[in-house]
Amino acid sequence: MTVALTSLAKALDVTTSVGVLESVALRRAVADSRLVQPGDLFCCIVGDHSDGHDFANAAVEQGAVALLVDHALDLAVPQLVLEPSSMRHQVAIAAQLLAGRPSEALAVCGVTGTNGKTTVTQMLGSMARVAGRPTTVIGTLSGSRTTPEAPELAEFLADARDEAKAENLVGVVALEVSSHALALSRVDGIKFSVACFTNLSHDHLDFHGTMEAYFAAKAKLFTADRCDQAVIFVDDQAGARLAEMVDVPAISVSMSDASSIDLGLNGSWFTWREMRVHVPLPGMVNIANALVALAAGVALGLKPDACAIGLSAMALVPGRLQRVQGERIDAPTVFVDYAHTPAGLATVLTDLRRLIAKEAALIVVFGCGGDRDQMKRAPMGEAAARLATSVIITNDNPRSEDPDVIADQILSGVPSDRRRQINVVLDRRLAIERAISTAGAGDVVLIAGKGHEGFQVAGDATTPFDDAQVAQAALSMTHEETTCSPS
Repeated sequence: MTVALTSLAKALDVTTSVGVLESVALRRAVADSRLVQPGDLFCCIVGDHSDGHDFANAAVEQGAVALLVDHALDLAVPQLVLEPSSMRHQVAIAAQLLAGRPSEALAVCGVTGTNGKTTVTQMLGSMARVAGRPTTVIGTLSGSRTTPEAPELAEFLADARDEAKAENLVGVVALEVSSHALALSRVDGIKFSVACFTNLSHDHLDFHGTMEAYFAAKAKLFTADRCDQAVIFVDDQAGARLAEMVDVPAISVSMSDASSIDLGLNGSWFTWREMRVHVPLPGMVNIANALVALAAGVALGLKPDACAIGLSAMALVPGRLQRVQGERIDAPTVFVDYAHTPAGLATVLTDLRRLIAKEAALIVVFGCGGDRDQMKRAPMGEAAARLATSVIITNDNPRSEDPDVIADQILSGVPSDRRRQINVVLDRRLAIERAISTAGAGDVVLIAGKGHEGFQVAGDATTPFDDAQVAQAALSMTHEETTCSPS
């Protein structure tokens, strides 16, 4: 399918145009010059680290037949010039138009919130598959961004539509929607059948500046021009506030929707709508996630029993309270989790403490990413020191920052009377090995912050590093091997 450039120009807020627009047919919108194919529209997005206008010539050489720009370029190719302030919004609209507005032929569920987006979308994906619906899950586990840039997202949705159309069915898409995506217009032009809110806590203030601005970005998803109905977890303070604001039909979700709860390290059981439901992930936090996903599934038109069966059948989510098994009889229970906010870390530690014996040790290994929100570092140190038996502070992805400075900022939140339970081991591999070697049978080790990530970024270097793989190897080592590791 192609769209005439003249038609696109009429649909956008174009300030002026360059070149002859007639007879130009467009295949799709692309924002990465390396991915351009003949017939594409190249969108010159200005980012934090690069300017798409600098790659316009390369895009034309690759076959781009037109450009979206915020100022005219000295290139012999048709150009639609847009206001810089509306550029990202217009790019998103153009991408959806060229893709044939795929969301209108799909049941799209967008999930936003500080924590739980990945787990809820994975749960919902499992429910939809069990219900026999073609299903696509888009988010942290499927790409480099939680929510892709608008042109890439339009292609994902178009593929999902075409796959479902081939089966004469309406496909389900579960999409993680980050606050960055909402602030940067990546999901503009998408019609959401259901929008879900999980929770809001301290994160991304390096980008948003204040919690109020962070909340406002999340709230953008819950307007009548974006979604048909909302599912909101109202036990969260921000969720309760959002439920009072929305102008679309809203389903309020609360922990009171679950009864007869049984918790275990390998998962939980609870009763929902008079059905016994199994969640193959541990912790109260995942019961909350499950309740949001169940409500969203019903809102999308899935039968409640199919939702319950689909939830119990879901695969374990990489890096979300992912249990790493050991063969040694005296091995501790080890979990890898993506918790990288004060509330996220506190929630997971609280959940794990509920599940182990009172005398058992709860050891946490974590750090904080460099070039990201520095204000959350001290609160994460406070939460870890308060809730864990012992803490090892280590590197996360330090990026361009000094790891020692990051560790000191985490330590600044630890009360002086708890400092003795804190160790700093900046080598993350060694930190994990030490935590596992000092823990015994019945103890729990939580490796937090990086979750599913398979790399570590320090300075200009990106090296392979997978917490679960490192933990698995450490669990296979003898006690002597781990305690004699070089420091």
